[in-house]
Amino acid sequence: MIVTTESLAPRPVRSPTGPAPATVPALGGLGLFTVLLGAALPLIDFFIVNVALPTIGSDLAASESVLELVVSGYGVSYAVLLVLGGRLGDLFGRRRLFLAGMAAFGLTSLACGLAPGAWSLVAARVAQGASAAAMLPQVLATIQATTTGPRRAKAMSLYGATAGLAMVAGQILGGVLVAADIAGTGWRSVFLVNVPVVLAGLAPAVRAVPETRSPRPEPVDVPGTFLLAASLLTLLVPLTEGRAAGWPLWTWLSLAAFPLVAAAFYAVERRADRAGRTPLVPPSLFALTSLRRGLLLVLPFSIGFSGFMFVIAVALQQGAGLGPVAAGLALAPLAVAFFVFSLLGPRLVARYGTRVVTAGAVLQGIGLTLMALAAWWFWPHVGFVELLPGGVVAGAGQALQLPVIYRVILSEVPPVRAGVGSGVMITTQQSALALGVATLGTLFLSLVPGVGMRDALVATLLVQICGVVLTGLLSLRLPRTVN
Repeated sequence: MIVTTESLAPRPVRSPTGPAPATVPALGGLGLFTVLLGAALPLIDFFIVNVALPTIGSDLAASESVLELVVSGYGVSYAVLLVLGGRLGDLFGRRRLFLAGMAAFGLTSLACGLAPGAWSLVAARVAQGASAAAMLPQVLATIQATTTGPRRAKAMSLYGATAGLAMVAGQILGGVLVAADIAGTGWRSVFLVNVPVVLAGLAPAVRAVPETRSPRPEPVDVPGTFLLAASLLTLLVPLTEGRAAGWPLWTWLSLAAFPLVAAAFYAVERRADRAGRTPLVPPSLFALTSLRRGLLLVLPFSIGFSGFMFVIAVALQQGAGLGPVAAGLALAPLAVAFFVFSLLGPRLVARYGTRVVTAGAVLQGIGLTLMALAAWWFWPHVGFVELLPGGVVAGAGQALQLPVIYRVILSEVPPVRAGVGSGVMITTQQSALALGVATLGTLFLSLVPGVGMRDALVATLLVQICGVVLTGLLSLRLPRTVN
């Protein structure tokens, strides 16, 4: 894939404070490549630890509940702070937050790789998630603010392709690095590999990523920030930690508090919106049909995707007896198909509109069915060859959904709200990714003792297929065309 270094000419736009035209800086090819690199890092790191967890547990004498925190600590802090990261980019400048977040991501990755114990690793992972939350919202906000028309469509398609590939490649890369044991680093290399990548990305980011910010920046909504964080924490923490902790009383109390805290958050945000202030998540933003309906698709898609990646990693290593490299490479056909079909997405959308998402859901459902049948027929001899047909079809289906859904969600968001719009979208996705591991992962691990690894895997895949059907049905309500 070659991204041209040509940049668009600056475009005159109307300033929201008056009729005088303002010049919007353009995002060139090098700048686009750099922000996409920044988009890939947090998603890779969400999945890269899946195949490294057994080695981490053995090396650091970590219990199952602590290992769950290595995953969930990153995911929860990431999800909780994403919208705030988008708002801070609108306020202080998106390139500035992108650079600060990327630098912090490199430092926290180094801290993860050098962690002397399990709890220091958990703390470093929480900090790593926070740095990712500062960096990632600036990617979509920058694309929204500096591109229009066909170039925006291409950039959004590349973002969707990058996101999908990063989620699959993270798991593959994790297996390769753990098995390679570079210089005796073992599992530590899955974090240390980020450091040179960050150093390579910072230099071009300074030169090629244009600075943008909201022309009417608002102060941070402190009550809204606190209540959003409380809402996500009361939901995600008990769901991600409940099974490993044995579902103690605090998990049920936390889940019971979630709807109350979420209702308080909505009430505070609606009051601020009606008073003319800019809340952290403006309820008026959800008046945009494309954003509202697109977010509904992100939920089942992301829950199914992350749950599948977690479950397949456990099943192939602990059930089919594959090593980390073989388990990772079994997903390579899915990654290749995703990449190829994501590049075809803009052309197909131009011709068929958002019905491409519906077709993608059908293909993904067929692919998952083929993978479930392969597990049923060939278990425990399941690997690259057996999963190849289903992986290719499922990957193609996912590629026809995710990039287009991203485009739909942000198609009507004005540049002045690009930061908060992208923050809302990524928070929804990240929360759903965490929920996927918590729900489908818990289902799978709960079924294994009673029915065995094969039947638990097949049952979990069938549940995911139901989610794919839901995505396909919801896609019929999307606007037929997308900008």
